[in-house]
Amino acid sequence: MVFRNILSRESNDIHLIISISYNLISYPTNQKEKTMRTKIIAGNWKMYKDINESAELLNSLKSKLAVLPNGVKAIVCPPFTSLALAKELLKGSPIALGAQNMYPEDEGAFTAEISPKMLRSVGCQYVILGHSERRQYFHESDEFINKKVKKALAAGLIPIICVGESLQEREKNITNLVVTTQITGCVQGIPASDIEKSIIAYEPVWAIGTGKVATPQQAQDVHKLIRELLAKLYSSSTAEKVTIQYGGSVKPENAKELLHQPDIDGALVGGACLKADSFTAIVQAAV
Repeated sequence: MVFRNILSRESNDIHLIISISYNLISYPTNQKEKTMRTKIIAGNWKMYKDINESAELLNSLKSKLAVLPNGVKAIVCPPFTSLALAKELLKGSPIALGAQNMYPEDEGAFTAEISPKMLRSVGCQYVILGHSERRQYFHESDEFINKKVKKALAAGLIPIICVGESLQEREKNITNLVVTTQITGCVQGIPASDIEKSIIAYEPVWAIGTGKVATPQQAQDVHKLIRELLAKLYSSSTAEKVTIQYGGSVKPENAKELLHQPDIDGALVGGACLKADSFTAIVQAAV
């Protein structure tokens, strides 16, 4: 679907995207330009955990992660029905609260949608936007995600912007083109000052919930591409400040090697965040 969308764009836009993707600037290696980025581990609970199950998991996480390792942040993103509970249970905890989605309006006749204002009112600091499941099942486009990102930032929320290719797209060797197209569309019109505080999550779709995982080198290659793209779109200084997470079957067993790649600044965790022990182990592996 992404590839068809690419083909449907104006030819000049296609040429620009291809030019960016395959002719990225040489990224600076001067250590003076490197920034020490905080490792951010976020747990996407998806459509799991009712109110009682949420309370059990939150209490366990609060106990196990009462003190976070230096240079590491932890975020939990429960379903909407558990956000207010999470706000109360996480009081006094270093664990931050995020949501899994939002609608790009403050209020209105948008049945079943949730506004950024509502998320802020229940203590959310972060919001996941553009997850591959939203793109696949709800047909969210880069343009629509871009509207959400702008609205989230305006409301004081930090967006976790998801991008990634399907197995078919990887096999066609168009991963770079797909990821470049997604990021270029999702950050359109967003100033450097806002991008610098945003998070980008690279999640190869073929690795989400499948048990498959990109090798550390495969993940690093795409993360490096993303940072080079941000340097091209903004500046090398801005690119160095952006947190880029990896997501896709992150587990305690593979977390340390993934999280110690030079351009991987954290993880967006799926299944492994639903158990306190495994999520805690991933947070600790970020050190």
